[in-house]
Amino acid sequence: MTLRRLGQVWVLVALISGVLFAWIWLQSSRAWEQHLTRSYVTGFALFEALRAGAPFPPGVTSNILSPDAQILAADNLFERLPEAPHPAYVTNLSIHTATDDPIRGETLSLAILSDRLRYQVASISSRPEAGSAEKLGNVTRALAMFCSDPVLYARYGTGAWQQINGRAIWGCGARPADLRLPAGLGLFLVAAVLLGHVGVVAFSFEQFARRLRAHRHLSGAGSYDSSGPTELQDLAKALNRYLEIEQEQLSKRADVLSGISHDLGTPATRLRLRARLIEDTELRHKLESDIDQMTNMIESVLTYTRAELNLEEPRKLSLLSLVEALVADYQDMERPVKLRPTPPLMVAGQGSLFMSRRVEARLPEDRRVIITARPVGLQRALSNLIDNALKYGRMACVSLEADARRVTILIEDAGSEMGPDDMQQVMEPFTRGSNVSDKQGSGLGLSIVSTILAIHGGSLQFETGKEGLRARVTLPR
Repeated sequence: MTLRRLGQVWVLVALISGVLFAWIWLQSSRAWEQHLTRSYVTGFALFEALRAGAPFPPGVTSNILSPDAQILAADNLFERLPEAPHPAYVTNLSIHTATDDPIRGETLSLAILSDRLRYQVASISSRPEAGSAEKLGNVTRALAMFCSDPVLYARYGTGAWQQINGRAIWGCGARPADLRLPAGLGLFLVAAVLLGHVGVVAFSFEQFARRLRAHRHLSGAGSYDSSGPTELQDLAKALNRYLEIEQEQLSKRADVLSGISHDLGTPATRLRLRARLIEDTELRHKLESDIDQMTNMIESVLTYTRAELNLEEPRKLSLLSLVEALVADYQDMERPVKLRPTPPLMVAGQGSLFMSRRVEARLPEDRRVIITARPVGLQRALSNLIDNALKYGRMACVSLEADARRVTILIEDAGSEMGPDDMQQVMEPFTRGSNVSDKQGSGLGLSIVSTILAIHGGSLQFETGKEGLRARVTLPR
């Protein structure tokens, strides 16, 4: 499904859900208001029935208590009445009838019995200046608000106690279904589903972007697929086609350079043989140097192209063993390359119940320098840096640092005319420094190094060391 269609569906679902749940909320609120209003109006009619003997309102009936029950009611022992619920919570309330003579005013005595709660008199009493009928209406409205099936006893003045049965008005069975909470939960659920779906679509784009950023790294894929929207699938197909064309072009370039290198091998060999016939030693050395520079340049371009092709499969290897073997090869050729001892990696532990001092442990050597890399390409990058240090700095001192996330290889020379800023400029292909006029090279050494390190997700930086220029190679664990 396309993003446009998804957006339309999201908006439509959100609109319909909002309207539907808002309508359910309003209908439920209206039903509750009607229920409470009916109970309130019933209280008015009930007061007139108790005061003046008028007919009881529809849904309300009355029974005079027996003589024994009258005695219990007079002693405020309503919980002992046969009809009393168990357990019984009693709420007593008196409503004074307003007349011209307050002393002769009658009192409406009420006793509310419930098996679930005791009603708060302050919450069901209305304002002091309200009439008696209005006060009783507030009482019946409060009874309808809570689902407790209360038993109501009433006595007007000095009359007999009556049991008022109004469950058809304020009982649990008369309450309308309160759909406000389900409506709110439903709206929240729909919003959560929409947000989750939006998050899934956004995550598919983020995951695709993350995989695309890692294209040239060890974890990068040769081709991409996506189960997201149609636009993302089309983008993945177009990118796969572009990568195929790019890979074909690099492969053709490598084939052409390989063919040129092979074809130039025979003429270069004849030139070397013919150069040996030259009696002038200085001229012969210059000619042989030009031939070597030409062949080395072709080989450097071929190596750079192969590094871009990224054909070597990565595997786990011991970086310390690789560096030690590389330094040993240079030392076998009596080149001034040395390996500085790697400091042990210490890990601090937590103090125990019986020992407050923290214990430090040393990690094994073969575990703290294990990385996933392409050994041939990585060896080529380190060899180029060591060769540059020997060529322009007269010696190379290699050291290795490691922690839980990354490995750092430092290659420091004995000092050269170029600084760290100058080295950053000569990392571009076919770019050489101002101090290399008497040195052979193609200007691709550092470009090959940066390309190989980029494939490994690493980086190359130059800084001023203790003795000379220092190259810092950083690789992720």
